[in-house]
Order: sequence, then C-alpha cells, then structure tokens
Amino acid sequence: MDPIMAKQQRELDDTEVIARVLGGETALYEIIMRRYNERLYRVARAILRDDSEAEDVMQDAYVRAYRNLAQFEGRSAFTTWLTRIAVNEALQRRKQRLKMEPIEAEDHIMELAALGDSPEQNYGRQEITGILEQAIAALPEQYRVVYMLREVEEMSTEETAEALALSEENVRIRLHRARGLLKKYLVEKAGLAARHAYPFHLSRCDRVVANVFAKINN
Repeated sequence: MDPIMAKQQRELDDTEVIARVLGGETALYEIIMRRYNERLYRVARAILRDDSEAEDVMQDAYVRAYRNLAQFEGRSAFTTWLTRIAVNEALQRRKQRLKMEPIEAEDHIMELAALGDSPEQNYGRQEITGILEQAIAALPEQYRVVYMLREVEEMSTEETAEALALSEENVRIRLHRARGLLKKYLVEKAGLAARHAYPFHLSRCDRVVANVFAKINN
C-alpha cells in the first residue's frame, strides 16, 4: 500500500470510504479490504476450516459487498454487514461440499483436554498458538464461529448475534459452551491471548486485494 493510501486508511472511517467509493474513487476500496481482511479470514476459516477456501470466500464476499455497496443503509455497523456477507458465502460454499460426518461437542472433550496438558512445559509460544488454533478448529461449527467472532475478533454479543442471525442469548450460550470445550485454562496458563491466533499476513493480504480488484474490473 502506498503512503497516501496508508494515511487514508488511518484517517478515514468506513462511512467516508464507502461514500467516496460510491462516488467513483474505486481504488479506496482497498482500505476496506485491508481493514477487514483478518476478520473475514477468521470467520470464513472458522466455518470451512481450510485456508485456501477461506481466501476464496473472502474475495467473493468483497466482490459481492462492492457490487451491493449502494444498498448498505447504515442500520448496522458496516463491519457487521460485511461479516454477514462473508458468513453467508462460507455457508454456501460449505453446502456445496460433499456431506461430512457431523461433529458432536461431546466427541471432542477428551481430545481438547489432551491438548491442554501443561503446554508451557513442552512448547514455545509458536507451538502453543498452533495448539490453540487446533483446539478452536476442533470445535463444532456452531460454537467455533461464535468463539471466533467474540473471543478472537472481540466483537460484541450484539454484533455477533446480528452477523450470525442469532439471538443474543444464543450467542452467550454457544460462547459459554465453546469456552468449556476449549478448557480455557489452556489459554490462561500458556499466557496466550486469543487475538494472536490466525494472523493474516501481508503477502496474503496483498493477494486478496489484487484478486478482488481483478474481479471488480472485469
């Protein structure tokens, strides 16, 4: 990203960016993508559990959002609207897969507990992060996606409920269940903040931006 774009990314809020994109400054859409790449990657990966498919979903979500930008009415936060589009894209892609065996929460309790046995004694920070990501990936989808948005992305209960079309009470219940399955002490004892999981590196960010603009300009 060039210095001018980087400066605008820091200074412009979503509403200003959207207005200018709709006004013809298409290049500014890059600000939106770079601002929310990590969030969309995390939620798509939580549903699909596959890096490559998560990237494809991100690109499709950005293209769909761009084409429907004029329909965004501001009744909810733009990030919530965008996240909801990514969730729908991921769910649609998952439906197209071959049917998989359902994963029940109870089947993973012992597996997740095993992952949590004194990790600080055997692994460095990078390995511990990998264990946390593996534990999150092992959660049943209904808990995994809520955990990703609430704990990793630090979205509010209200925002998560709106993004996933759930009640706030349902979000709270699912988050509580996810925390139990993950054996939260694993995060606490390892001294690892959940927000460090699933980093979205610059090279991947650049690739998504380039691919989205290629689709938009076709």
